[in-house]
Amino acid sequence: MDEMAWSPLVITLETALTATFITFFAGIGAAYGVMRLRHGRGVADAILTLPMVLPPTVVGFFLLLAFGKRSAIGKFLLQFDVSLVFTWKATVIAAVVVSLPLMYRTARGAFEQLDQNILYAARTLGISEWRIFWRVLLPNARQGILAGLVLSFTRALGEFGATIMFAGNIPGVTQTMSTAIYAAVQANDYDLAFQWAIGLVIFSLVFVVAMNAWLSRRAGAESYLCIVYLHCVCMRLEKERFIYERDTGGRGRRQDPLS
Repeated sequence: MDEMAWSPLVITLETALTATFITFFAGIGAAYGVMRLRHGRGVADAILTLPMVLPPTVVGFFLLLAFGKRSAIGKFLLQFDVSLVFTWKATVIAAVVVSLPLMYRTARGAFEQLDQNILYAARTLGISEWRIFWRVLLPNARQGILAGLVLSFTRALGEFGATIMFAGNIPGVTQTMSTAIYAAVQANDYDLAFQWAIGLVIFSLVFVVAMNAWLSRRAGAESYLCIVYLHCVCMRLEKERFIYERDTGGRGRRQDPLS
């Protein structure tokens, strides 16, 4: 097979990996931000989840309206000779939009399932919210986050509806494995469609099995690291109080050394 024949596989992998990288950070940030909202949490959650319940063709249609040459964003980008519609960038944007809800919902569920007493204990010890996020929240929610990463990658890997609406089906440019299967069926080439379909199934299966095996080996390690971290903070607190009592002779009102 020549280079053009392999292009759907290459474009699919490039799109899925790039979209997953973006979705990973955007999903975690969105989940943490929504979780800390005091007002409007329901509205924000509905907006972020909406692409998951809408048909992919509807998502692609709205992306076409939002980034088309006649839209405000499209006209602005044209001033810099940048066009998104029917380009490889469009395949990435479509994959990000449809896979982001999976990463967001999974990460938020992992955050909310964490025992809140652990977070309260960390705050009582004077740990900043930023350090709580990196040292306590993320390690304990890592398995849920990685599960969301797997779901997002596989969703981006098999994206079809939004991609074909927003990026088209241009061989060597925007044609992914999913759109290549559609084109092969339209051309009555069922042998080629079967080859791409089997390849997509095998690749997805191998990736999911490998991630599950890796997650099973990591089970329990995250909670252990969090407990060790909080134990070290407690030891530091006791040491500071001991030094304070020694220097003051136990007189006076004690203050929190971490405040």
